[in-house]
Amino acid sequence: MENLQFEIVDVFTSSRFSGNGLAVIKNGEALSDQQMQAIAREFNLSETVFILSPENKAHSANIRIFTPAEELPFAGHPTVGAAVVVALTQLGQGDDIPSHEDAIVILEEGIGTIRAGVSFRTGKAPFAEFDLPRLPVEIDNLPTNDELSMVLGLSSTEIGFENHQPSCFEAGMPFVFVPVRDLEVIGEAVANAAAMEKLLGNKRREVFLYCRETVKNDSSFHARMFAPLLGINEDPATGAAVAAFGGVVMKYDQPARGTKNYIIEQGIEMGRPSEIHLELIINDALKNVRIGGHVVKVASGTLEV
Repeated sequence: MENLQFEIVDVFTSSRFSGNGLAVIKNGEALSDQQMQAIAREFNLSETVFILSPENKAHSANIRIFTPAEELPFAGHPTVGAAVVVALTQLGQGDDIPSHEDAIVILEEGIGTIRAGVSFRTGKAPFAEFDLPRLPVEIDNLPTNDELSMVLGLSSTEIGFENHQPSCFEAGMPFVFVPVRDLEVIGEAVANAAAMEKLLGNKRREVFLYCRETVKNDSSFHARMFAPLLGINEDPATGAAVAAFGGVVMKYDQPARGTKNYIIEQGIEMGRPSEIHLELIINDALKNVRIGGHVVKVASGTLEV
């Protein structure tokens, strides 16, 4: 029997028991793929991340990311959460949060190598942000508004606002982005898993709803994300979706040159309020996308395998 050390952290929040929960397995080198998947099902969080030795010794760690149903090549909140856990080890801090430190963490993921910066400040939750390894790109095979309304339990007339219409973008993971009229409409949405499987199948399995109206004054957009075919009925914070959402913002809002910062609020309907920081660096076109958020440790322990 092998004992594995794990931590539970809440990501994209400064408060425990909000944001998106993440299980971080620290010493899973000897685990098989099947064991990793079984452990992810056992934790039953939207994602579980396994920290392994890097293939390139100049990097900080290799991480593998599992939902309760399958492995992912990339995801936002596991990247942010793992970056903080790895940075603490890298700084020799163990479980102690340093008063004022910065660290650079290089993570190997299925999508490629990701560079993350981690900041520790007295009295604040650790903050990590990372540059996307590739920019958002638009993809085709978009469902119609009538089809999306069947999946989401909404009227097709409630889909869209201003010039925003449904679109598909990916920046490592593909998402269907569905703009809806306001907070009332987005609060009424319910994912129909059977209709989603029939419509989206293995091509577009995650649906990200958003509206311009927000609950918090400093938020830029309000969002919900449904992925029942990944074993995630609703996700409280989806960094990979916000990464691709940068392409949506560029297409419809057409921000001017410079550095633009947005806060995406998510998880409020679930009682897990989250804040995802999105930064777009724009020259004549989109040059870089950065995703960031705070991380709070909730628990640690030993898992027997």
